[in-house]
Parts: sequence; C-alpha cells; structure tokens
Amino acid sequence: MPLTVSIGQYSDTGARPHNEDFHGAATPASAQLAAKGVMLAVADGVGGHAGGREAAESAVRSVLSDYYATPETWGVADALNRVILPLNRWVQTHGARNRDTAGMATTLSILVLRGRRYTVAHVGDCRVYRLGAGGLQQLTTDHVWDLPNMRHVLKRAIGLDSQLQVDFSEGELSAGDVFALLSDGVWEPLGQRGIHQVLELFHNPQMAAADLIRRARLLGGQDNATAVVARVDAPGEDSYTDLVAEARHLVLPPRLKPGERLDGFEVVALLHESRTSLLYQVRNTANGRLCVLKTLQSRLAGHAESCAALLNEEWLGRRVISQYFIQVLPPQEGRSCLYYAMSWHPGATLQEKLDAGWHFTVSQAVDIGVQLAKGLGALHRLNIIHRDIKLANLHLGDDGRLRIFDLGVAAVAGSAEVTAEGNPGTPSFMAPELLSGHKAGAQSDVYAAGVTLYCLLTRRFPYGEVEPFQHPRFGKPALPSRHRPDIPQWLESIVLKAIASNPSGRFETAEELLFALETGERKPIFAPPRAGLAGDSLRRWQWIAVVSILMNAILLYLWMALR
Repeated sequence: MPLTVSIGQYSDTGARPHNEDFHGAATPASAQLAAKGVMLAVADGVGGHAGGREAAESAVRSVLSDYYATPETWGVADALNRVILPLNRWVQTHGARNRDTAGMATTLSILVLRGRRYTVAHVGDCRVYRLGAGGLQQLTTDHVWDLPNMRHVLKRAIGLDSQLQVDFSEGELSAGDVFALLSDGVWEPLGQRGIHQVLELFHNPQMAAADLIRRARLLGGQDNATAVVARVDAPGEDSYTDLVAEARHLVLPPRLKPGERLDGFEVVALLHESRTSLLYQVRNTANGRLCVLKTLQSRLAGHAESCAALLNEEWLGRRVISQYFIQVLPPQEGRSCLYYAMSWHPGATLQEKLDAGWHFTVSQAVDIGVQLAKGLGALHRLNIIHRDIKLANLHLGDDGRLRIFDLGVAAVAGSAEVTAEGNPGTPSFMAPELLSGHKAGAQSDVYAAGVTLYCLLTRRFPYGEVEPFQHPRFGKPALPSRHRPDIPQWLESIVLKAIASNPSGRFETAEELLFALETGERKPIFAPPRAGLAGDSLRRWQWIAVVSILMNAILLYLWMALR
C-alpha cells in the first residue's frame, strides 16, 4: 500500500513589511514516493533588505529539488545532510559577496515521510510537532541562546557559520499521525496547548494550518507566521519491502534444461551452479537478445532468508547504473517465478582466465586496477559496500571492459545488514579488520581490490591463503617483485599500500587508489612502513643504544672510583 498523506499550508506576513518565511511540500509520483517519500519544509529568513527572504526561499527550493536527485540507496538523513551542507556554504558565500544581502541566513526545518518512518532535519528556531496516540510531542530543539533577552538570537542557522551541525531525528509512522511545521510567529503566541487544540479540532490539514495562523494573530502575534500541517492517512512501505511483498507469492522455478521456456525466456545453457544459486544463459524470445537469469536452488524454496537475499541483490542491482557493472534488467511483466535477469557479456572472470593459464602483463593489470577502482568508486558513491570483491566476481569481457557482479552480500553502508558480526565474503580477500569483527566499509573493498591486483600479478595471496574460520596473523606481505621481478617499484608501492594490514596505512577511498594508478610513475607513492624493518628493528637498536650508554656510564663511574 502506498503512503497517503494530506497536506495543508498557510503563511501570513502580519505586521511586518515583508514575509521572510518560506515553505513548500513535495509529493512525488508512486515510484519516487516509495523510494524518497513526501517532503515538507519551513524556513524563516534573517538578514537586511531582501536577504532573509532570499535565504529562506533558496533553502526550501534547493532541498525540495536536490533531495529527490540523490541516489535511492542513500539513507534519508544522509541525503538531507549532503544537500544541506552545500546549501549552507552557498548562502554564506552569497551573503558575503553582496552588501544588500550581508548577514543573510535562515532557519530550516524539514520533515520527510517515507514508508513507515519519518525523518526530521532541523536547524534554527522553527519547530516540528507530532500529534499521535501519545499526545502532542515537540520533535525539535530551538537553537537559540538560553539567556534572558537573547532567546530570539540564533546559535545555529543556514549561512550563519561555515561549520553547520544539523539535528536529525526519526521514528515510526502510524495512520492518523498529524505533523505541524511552524515558524516562531505561530508557536510562540499559541504555546503547546493552543497548537494541540487546533490539531485536535480539525481533520482537514488546510483548515488546521489556516486556523493556527488566525489564532496566533488573535493572541497578538506580529511576526511572519507560517504553518504546514500533514496528516498521515495511511503509512506505506519502503521500496525494498514493496519488492518483497510483490514477490512473496512467487515460487522458485524447477531446474531448467536447454530449450525450456520461462516467462518469455528460452534457456540456452547452464552457466554456473553453486550451493545456493543457478545461473542460466537465456534468450529473450521477444527480441532474440541473450541475457543471464539468476535463481536459487529449488531446495531453498521455503528458505525466506535466501529468497530475501536474492530480492535484495536485484533491488541493489537495479540502482547501480554503471558501465563497470553487470546491468540488472527490468522484470518481465507477469513474472511467474522468483528470479531476475541480467545483461549478457561474452568473456570470462579473472579467476577463470588465471585457471586457464592466462598471463596478465603489468600494463593489463594496471588497466584492470583502474577499471576496478572506477567501479568501486561508483558503488561507494551510492553508499553501497560490495563486501565480496574477488577474482571470481570480476568479469573481463571480450570488449576489454571489466564488470563487477554478484551483489549477493552487498549492503548499504550504515544499514542493519552491515554489522560487526559474521562479515560475509571470501576470507583470503577480506581485510584483517573484518576478520577481527569490525564493520565493512569502503576501505575493506579497497583492500580486496589490492589483493586482486596482487593475485593478478603474482598468482599468490599476499598473506597466504586464508581458510574459513581461520584466524590468521598478518605480518609483512611478500614483496610482489619477489615473485615477479618485472613489476615496477611504483606499482609495487601502490599494491602494498592497498593491502596494508592497518587501515591507517591504506588508501582511504577507491578514488585515491584510482589516482595513484592513473598517475603511476609520474607521481609515485611511498609504500607503507614494513613491520619488522622500520618499526621493530628501529626500536631494537634504540634499546641497544640505551643499554650501551648505561654500561659506559657505569664503567666510567667505576674507573673514577678506583682512582
């Protein structure tokens, strides 16, 4: 069921010459409604001349447009924060360039209703209230100085300071919840009791918004007054939950043979079979194109966790639009079984090529590293961590293009799936911190990319092969040039930095790795200090020097005493 919300908005200038408040709401169409939700915003501008109004209007219009341009894989709070912080810099810079807008700033309170949850982003002294089963609750804190005669002076606002801290809060939605976003020209004269009375009295949000302003005026309010009221008629589901709900009735297909048909696909061959999944090469009977169909082993028909993981993989894959990834195709209309289809590209995985005796030159390995870093960069910008980068999950097409596939254990950073317990992945490619129970992140994907390059060049693992449930000790990796003398020093330094056992010595981002590979020997980097040489050995000689000085001092003292 889609989220259904009724909205009312009202604003009044009052006794002031200009209305420096600005407000807005966005209610997108069904697909974007499920992915991004409904947004409401109220801003109260401050500053001379028209600066306050300009700041307030720019803030509201920017967040209402820019938020919906962010990737669906970003969390609501993360997306809002990435939109608000550049806005803060723009308001501050714009105000400093023009004498008429000097000191312009604005408060900003945002409410996003998505699926079954709400998120509030807030800075300044507008307020967000929620009327639910537990009564009226104020969801925001005023960012003003808590001193007599200074309670109208803002401590935080958009454009007030280069370093902006935004308050975020969130919670569960229920049918009948009423939210009110109010400027200080409304909440100050009315108080909490007056606001509660109006929101309880009117079922129609537009009538409630208008009556809030009317009562604020009757109680002597002279300031600009703005109210945006929203009533949740029915909470919805998020897009992934919708996908699961739509596919809940689907069953796993039986094992398919070449020539058999399924929903407009004709099976050509079985490409791969694992303990849990099956990959078929199929032909779309409508257009004749070859593609790949992925499903689960039929014995997992009643295994809800495995089915949900396949749907999660499909959901993430649809949102990763990049030339460095296998593309997930739109589902067939009237899909009768649980599977999804991907684009087909002739070629082989890097593991298959190595197993077939393929020898990668240094130039080829660098090119693969560049493409891999670009692909990981695109993935991480969507806030997705792959968590299983390895040779077998990297496909080198006959067109020379590297493509990353298998998002089966991928997860959105910061989501419930990214925990410190039971990190998925292939042990030999997993960063040491993951084996110690830390959460996966961009740096652990970068480490796996470094191990991949090391293996491409040497056919060995830098710290030896790691078996499942093994707890290895990471010392110093063997230099790649020891196994392959033609590896240049600059490339060896890059690989060693990528596979550094301590994350502090590793590339922080895929873009940093990409820059190092692209600049190559023109801007060589230094490899991280090798444990046992720069560390233990130096400390050993320091202790020897100290002991030597003490012994010399004792001998000198004895010699002087004997004289």
